[in-house]
Amino acid sequence: MSNSVRSDRESMEYDVVVVGAGPAGLATAIRLKQLASEKGSEINVCILEKGSEVGAHLLSGAVFEPSALAELLPNWKELGAPLRVEATKDSFMFFTKNSAFKLPNPPQMNNHGNYIISLGELGRWLAGQAETMGVEIFAGFAASEVLYNEAGAVIGVATGDMGVDAEGNKTDMFEPGVEIHAKQTVLTEGCHGSLSKQVIAQYNLRENSDPQTYGLGVKEVWEIDASKYNAGSITHSIGWPMDTKTYGGSWLYHMDNNLISIGFVVGLDYQNPYLSPYEEMQRFKTHPKISALLEGGRRVSYGARALVEGGLQSLPKLTFSGGCLAGDSAGFLNVPKIKGNHAAIKSGMLCAEAIFADIETMESGHECISYTDNFKKSWLYKELYKVRNIRPGFHKSLWFGLAHSAFQTIGGWRLPYTLKNHADHVQLSKADKSQEIKYPKPDGVLTFDRLTSVQLSNTNHAENQPCHLVLKDKSIPIQINLPEYAEPAQRYCPAGVYEVIEEAGQKKFQINAQNCVHCKTCDIKDPSQNIDWTVPQGGGGPNYGNM
Repeated sequence: MSNSVRSDRESMEYDVVVVGAGPAGLATAIRLKQLASEKGSEINVCILEKGSEVGAHLLSGAVFEPSALAELLPNWKELGAPLRVEATKDSFMFFTKNSAFKLPNPPQMNNHGNYIISLGELGRWLAGQAETMGVEIFAGFAASEVLYNEAGAVIGVATGDMGVDAEGNKTDMFEPGVEIHAKQTVLTEGCHGSLSKQVIAQYNLRENSDPQTYGLGVKEVWEIDASKYNAGSITHSIGWPMDTKTYGGSWLYHMDNNLISIGFVVGLDYQNPYLSPYEEMQRFKTHPKISALLEGGRRVSYGARALVEGGLQSLPKLTFSGGCLAGDSAGFLNVPKIKGNHAAIKSGMLCAEAIFADIETMESGHECISYTDNFKKSWLYKELYKVRNIRPGFHKSLWFGLAHSAFQTIGGWRLPYTLKNHADHVQLSKADKSQEIKYPKPDGVLTFDRLTSVQLSNTNHAENQPCHLVLKDKSIPIQINLPEYAEPAQRYCPAGVYEVIEEAGQKKFQINAQNCVHCKTCDIKDPSQNIDWTVPQGGGGPNYGNM
């Protein structure tokens, strides 16, 4: 760790800088402004967002529970929040290859009172509320560096330099990044954020928690025949195409205007290196129940992102010298509910309340320890505690997980123990002990190849910039990962970023960084932990719009 402050960069001063304009970051900023207004004081807050606009990188299922939003903005309906499609019907299915069987709906998946939304649309609306209150939001500016003082405390962040070529040389278009200095730095970058992982390691914030575990969600939006559309209908499934050792399942939500959100999540603790979460999603659509719904429709959007699955026992320490973690950067997601947006908003509020309580007497490097106390007294802690053993119960098998879950939910049991989580990258089996999976070729009507899908995500990165996917050791993909694990990056990436090609009779690991949809799966699942996902130059990545 170094001081990081550079003389060639301009600096700006704020009370609080928030990294990431998702629901957690926006809730943090809004709540800070509310508290200042209630007290008749001022607080200067800015948000840095790496997407080209707020919402560009937001992707979720999403069935939204409005409980935390109602706490943050009680008059959200009058303010025009984009919550239009009320949940009307819940179904929980078990799929075999050719059939589907209805299962009892788990209590935590009861969506009465919830809404099917576009998270990108909600993000833009929340950003509008924040800006009305005086929050400054800088979209297209990726925070690439944590700034520290001589004592080792965080004093802000810096945005990345612009106009640097692929070899790292300054071009005629070079512009140095900007330093944002603040009393508190709040990291709300989403799942496995590039700065969050650095801070977690720097301050050993996982010293008393389990490793975080993740899933990869692959999502498509389809416009379907009006005769098949049922506004507010919600279906989740388990079973095929997953085997009983692999955690995974689907969602299918009827949005508005004959649109449906359809997706598949695969737990990144999967064992078979030949498995491709993207291809499992494509295969899922060939199930008779799904293909019949999609027949005659058209695919309009595609995206993918990792999601946190570790639950309460994988939450790191939430505070550090000079800042806090909130939302998915920390890991606030209720896996059995399949919801994290309400938890993100609540965690942002709790974080803001702790910061505001200390802001007037705060000195450089202050740690807002009351944030953790606030969390442990909140309904969010109780909610996550209650379901802490459900996802880890599926480590053994699907059937054990279902039975174990039933004891805790349907049976009302409160288990006295807490199951442990294990890092996803150590779960892969060796290739020679795994069954190769032969996926069918895409038909271009119902199923598609990855590059065609990436085009629908509107992904773009400025040409001739340094590769933001950094190999710690360039020899590892071919010398270790290929012989031992059949180089799984070729399959776990949902955007075709990684390829093993042959040049002059030699195998070569190729990185197509232009395709990257910022899901972070490579940083999480690489068995050698050799890929460091860093932010590209500002504004790059997908432009999801209404995902």
